[in-house]
Amino acid sequence: MIDLVSDTATKPSAEMRRFMADAPVGDEQLKEDPTVNRLQEMIAELTGKEEALFLPSGTMCNAIGIKVHTQPGDRIVLEKYAHPYTSEAGGPALMAGVMITLIEGKRGIYTPEQLEEAVPGYSYHSAPTTLVCVENTHNRGAGKVWPLETVNAVADTAHRLGAKTHMDGARLMNAVVASGVSAKDFAARYDTVWVDLSKGLGAPVGGVLAGTHETMERARRYKHMYGGAMRQAGIIAAAGVYALEHNVERLADDHTNAKTLARGLADIPGLGIDPDEIETNLVFFDVNDTGRTAAEIVAALKEHGVRMGATGKYRIRAVTHLDISREDIDTALRAVGEVVVGRG
Repeated sequence: MIDLVSDTATKPSAEMRRFMADAPVGDEQLKEDPTVNRLQEMIAELTGKEEALFLPSGTMCNAIGIKVHTQPGDRIVLEKYAHPYTSEAGGPALMAGVMITLIEGKRGIYTPEQLEEAVPGYSYHSAPTTLVCVENTHNRGAGKVWPLETVNAVADTAHRLGAKTHMDGARLMNAVVASGVSAKDFAARYDTVWVDLSKGLGAPVGGVLAGTHETMERARRYKHMYGGAMRQAGIIAAAGVYALEHNVERLADDHTNAKTLARGLADIPGLGIDPDEIETNLVFFDVNDTGRTAAEIVAALKEHGVRMGATGKYRIRAVTHLDISREDIDTALRAVGEVVVGRG
């Protein structure tokens, strides 16, 4: 199966597995696991933050990132298709008790002017806006990278309005490799930021949240409260260490494969896609003109050994990653051509 459904489909390589098996470990909950500590130090340095905290998932990174900056009844700001709103099972409402104001961006990117319009002035009748979030790259914006000038201006506006800032960096390293902007520069004006290990970086599990020492101490309490505290977690943290040392620059290969896939899809009648919009490893295309739904096409592709995901009635997502080769892209394009127009 050529699995393009997500970059979470990556499997740890034999080399990564050996590195995990040999990792020194200790009690992570007591801050005594040397491999967890090493990973946290690497992410803190990478993002330019004082401290970092290893967590079991990116969703927990967002949950805690929201919780440490808010009180129940506060308002947070998200882009309309941001992951905490679309894909985290109502977590912000349940675990942080916050209201959400949505901004409709362009491919997930919104402006400081939109932010200012979305945040009401102070009033006893209005929930205070205490946190502003961005997602970089933006998943449902087809892997759009936030321009540094815009991401900085949004943070500056948020801080001027009295709010903290949080960056969902599930694919931050894709943004770094695609743009040439460092993770430290992207995160400089954000109070918290996190990096996912289990997507393009190829680790089997985990994310790392970073911020000030004080913020991470509060985050550690919520990590325990939410069931994220672990014991000899160095075995899985080692995968993150290995990924950061070996799998960052090669993300450029995924971006090249995504562009190749997009150009090939654009040549198939009935499919709607602009290859020039592909910046990283996420490819979304429209199938409305094929006369079939996305779910029908995805089911047919699976029978041809290719897995993609239906993200709407007529929208399909394909994601490149380190387990997908250029030859796999060619095979996938032949399968799409066969399914959509009956050509091999």
